[in-house]
Amino acid sequence: MSSPAQLSRRTFLSTAAAATVADLVVGNRLSAEESLSTQTVTSPTADPVRQAPVFVSTWDFGRVANEKAMATLAAGGDMLDAIEQGIRETEVDADNHSVGFGGTPNADGVVQLDACIMNHLYNAGSVAAIEDILHPISVARLVMERTKHVMLAGAGARKFALEQGIEPTEMLTEERRQKWQQWLKTQQEMSLEESHDTIALVGCGTDGTLSGGCSTSGWGYKLAGRVGDSPIIGSGLYVDGQVGAAGATGLGENVMRYCGSFQVVEFMARGATPEEACIETVLSMGRKDPLPLKDMSLNFVAVDRFGRYGGAGSDAGFRYSVTTVEGSQSSDAVTVQE
Repeated sequence: MSSPAQLSRRTFLSTAAAATVADLVVGNRLSAEESLSTQTVTSPTADPVRQAPVFVSTWDFGRVANEKAMATLAAGGDMLDAIEQGIRETEVDADNHSVGFGGTPNADGVVQLDACIMNHLYNAGSVAAIEDILHPISVARLVMERTKHVMLAGAGARKFALEQGIEPTEMLTEERRQKWQQWLKTQQEMSLEESHDTIALVGCGTDGTLSGGCSTSGWGYKLAGRVGDSPIIGSGLYVDGQVGAAGATGLGENVMRYCGSFQVVEFMARGATPEEACIETVLSMGRKDPLPLKDMSLNFVAVDRFGRYGGAGSDAGFRYSVTTVEGSQSSDAVTVQE
């Protein structure tokens, strides 16, 4: 596996923001911030050639979700169908302990799930802290299409799912139950690698239609009722049908405090490529937070309306997966460091 590209907070040169070398001299912190966050970006004179359809997702396991999404699209489904079906593949994977069935439970030994979905028309649906439901991504879509709301949470989300004809499912596997019982004795916090591997999936269709979704069981052994960034529109996921789509993974508390995925899309709206937008978002959040960037766990993937894609994060091990009509691949994302 090749080493991920690394960028320094003080030395990143933004093509999209047209920052000058002088702006980024070490010690000239204010100028660097202004060059990355406040300059007006001039739109290109000609649109890039569209390279679509394409699906982009977080982590290596996202490749299976991408391929299911592509197959759904090829079979006549629309982009929202593709996103939903792709994420459902991850939700039933018992070997993935941070999404869906087999996910790590909360401190009370209960698996509580978060998910959201959004299309190019700014329609969105979300569920938070839902229990006993195999496919929270599908319930999120039902919230979007069959209610006047964007989010349902907890017992209300579960009640709604059952009323829609979804059968309850025990989500805690025996393996995870035993791990939870061991945790009760030690109270040792899980590592980020073990407990924060959200599936965020975004895609662009042949005609430029954008959609995205996100699903997770959240922070392992979290307090009951804890909700991360994944079901929050603008934090774990955001889609602007005229610009692009972005999704997040990592430490949800840090992502949601800065509306991370919305920031990525806004940088793309100003002219940044998807990769540049992910990088600039991590930089922006890192400059504002008292924590060292390496401890924030901020990771993003993005696709624009032309099918261009990218990923970047503060975690050195962050990887993302891409599927086009030519095939699939998983790659190291750009690592943004102090």
